[in-house]
Amino acid sequence: MNWLIDFFGNADNWSGPDGIPVRILEHLEFSAAAFLIAAVIAVPLGLLIGHTGRGAFLVVVSANTARALPTLGLLVLVVLLIGVGTVLPVLIPLIVLAIPPILVNTYEGVRGIDADLRDAAYGMGLRGHQVLFQVLTPSALPLILLGLRLSAIQVVSTATVAAFVGLGGLGRFIIDGLATKAYSDVIGGAVLIALLALAVQLGFTLLNRAVVSPGVRQVR
Repeated sequence: MNWLIDFFGNADNWSGPDGIPVRILEHLEFSAAAFLIAAVIAVPLGLLIGHTGRGAFLVVVSANTARALPTLGLLVLVVLLIGVGTVLPVLIPLIVLAIPPILVNTYEGVRGIDADLRDAAYGMGLRGHQVLFQVLTPSALPLILLGLRLSAIQVVSTATVAAFVGLGGLGRFIIDGLATKAYSDVIGGAVLIALLALAVQLGFTLLNRAVVSPGVRQVR
């Protein structure tokens, strides 16, 4: 507790380029960029594979990759290949980490829709893309949002790796604190990352309540 008081009660930690507000903003920039790129890739791909059933092996590969991928190891590999000086060494591992939960849950959400609902939609004269976007996607939205939430939390939690290649973010408090034995900074940085992850969780909970119809939530 004293370490937390030392960290959050230190006025120097709240101002300047190394202050908490700046580090939070940097952390959010890395996280948001990686998450949005992953979502743009994985959501359409998951919808397409789930609707057509073609390319399901990509979902299996993605799920296995998520379990086996060493993010820090991938970061080191990317740094060795393209060097430092840009944000790419951080974005690439985060994007690779973020894609599997979105892809798998989007695919499962669409494929899990009752076949009778699909047949009824086609029976009403809807075409393939209309069935996908007007019937299947709204019904699969809870699982799609679950995948997005899991992905966002993982990215926010893992964006600390940016500090390993000299970039900013909340990981700087942890890395620099360990290097200088300033353990109040280490604990303070970890607490901030945990709070940020909880804020993401809360945000998606509110989003789920706002965009998913009550009937779909009850069925799921």
